[in-house]
Amino acid sequence: MNPLFSVAPPTAEIAGGAQRFPIRRIFCVGKNYADHAREMGGDPLREPPFFFSKPADAVVSGTADIAMPSRTADLHHEIELVVALGRGGASIAPEDALATVFGYAVGNDLTRRDLQADAKAGARPWDMAKGFDHSAVLSPIRPVAAIGHPATARIWLAVNGALRQDGDIADMIWPVADIIAELSTYVELQPGDLIYSGTPAGVGRIGPGDLVEGGIDGIGTIANRFV
Repeated sequence: MNPLFSVAPPTAEIAGGAQRFPIRRIFCVGKNYADHAREMGGDPLREPPFFFSKPADAVVSGTADIAMPSRTADLHHEIELVVALGRGGASIAPEDALATVFGYAVGNDLTRRDLQADAKAGARPWDMAKGFDHSAVLSPIRPVAAIGHPATARIWLAVNGALRQDGDIADMIWPVADIIAELSTYVELQPGDLIYSGTPAGVGRIGPGDLVEGGIDGIGTIANRFV
């Protein structure tokens, strides 16, 4: 058989069951927490969140060992609430947006910060800074049917036991419904889309041997060793 036809589409684990979530696309929100916008040199009062993408096969389990990526000396962690869509649509009204959500997970939007800084300085795209292999850490997805739509929950991340990020998803500038509604004015969303919804302050460097742990209360945890 031609190996082209033996490539399996990427999927993610669904908590509490044997079925897996088929991943179609990954969208990410930039500067969606005021404290993180400030630490990255932005002004949350003037800059609304913006969107970028990662490839679907960038997803890696929240318990896997992860190889340090090439072409970077400054790999950063970014803990995030991830939204998994079970329905889609275009120009979705905010009051209808949560009905598209299948479930929620914990993510780590890994970033080659030095490549991102170079891209920003040269007014070039961020693709190689954000969309590299294993750059989208993901815990098992917890269905809305089990947990509802969390509006407030602690979100945190520690490296080798030292707490680095500690916030609450209630502090997002744009909550989940508004993110979905706004994103759907750019593209028609579809079942299988994942949305990484932004990170609180405290992003920082990861090195070889580091254990990166994080979680969101009521949703899940991640624990990845970088090797």
